[in-house]
Amino acid sequence: MDIRPIRTEKDYEAALAEIERLFDAAPNTPDGDRLEVLLTLVEAYEAQHYPIPAPDPIEAIKYYMESRGLSRGDLEPYIGSRARVAEVLNRRRPLSLTMIRKLHSGLGIPAEVLVQPYAAGRTAHA
Repeated sequence: MDIRPIRTEKDYEAALAEIERLFDAAPNTPDGDRLEVLLTLVEAYEAQHYPIPAPDPIEAIKYYMESRGLSRGDLEPYIGSRARVAEVLNRRRPLSLTMIRKLHSGLGIPAEVLVQPYAAGRTAHA
């Protein structure tokens, strides 16, 4: 098995092509093992060269609401009054530590997403 580190974009493209070729390989076979190792190498290369930034907290809350069919009213137990929910979602008021804790424990939104810095004091962009 001639597998080596992915150091260049050319190496990366070659690894992706090989992964595509091996994609249906059965586990615990030589091709399956090769696929598993290549996937690990590609994942490491992508993490280093194409990092995915944490999402904006307000966009994450809106995505969470949309994906679970929640309304703004459903956020009141976690953020506060209807007006407070509107202020937060419209970026007129930042999330407080108490709100972050409640959104995390009550709705399961990852705290590490909610504590990310974001632009407040302006209206949300589309």
